[in-house]
Amino acid sequence: VEAFALHDLDASIAELTFDSVTDAIPVRGAVDVPRMLTFHAGEVTVDVELSGQGLMGQVLPPQSARIEVLSGPRAASPLATDDMGRFTHAEPPAGPFALRLRTGEGVVVTDWLTV
Repeated sequence: VEAFALHDLDASIAELTFDSVTDAIPVRGAVDVPRMLTFHAGEVTVDVELSGQGLMGQVLPPQSARIEVLSGPRAASPLATDDMGRFTHAEPPAGPFALRLRTGEGVVVTDWLTV
């Protein structure tokens, strides 16, 4: 277990810079509004939208990346970005989660969040 914890030791940490729960002004009468998140790590930005239907996001600048949704003891099946850096995951995370991105420049892991 300790050796596995070190497998991404050189990963960049993408810090949460925007969370619509705390940073946005609520819209009166709006219900079931998706949660918007923005993470930054160096030159890479990851925008994520969480809703009851799952999550979708975009890696900026657009690039090829393999993305894992980390939640619980096992990562979900890896997702791949399209030509514009977009990705989708059909299931919303059930509890604390983070994203691990593997790009041509290296590995980026987001802060952990509670849904």
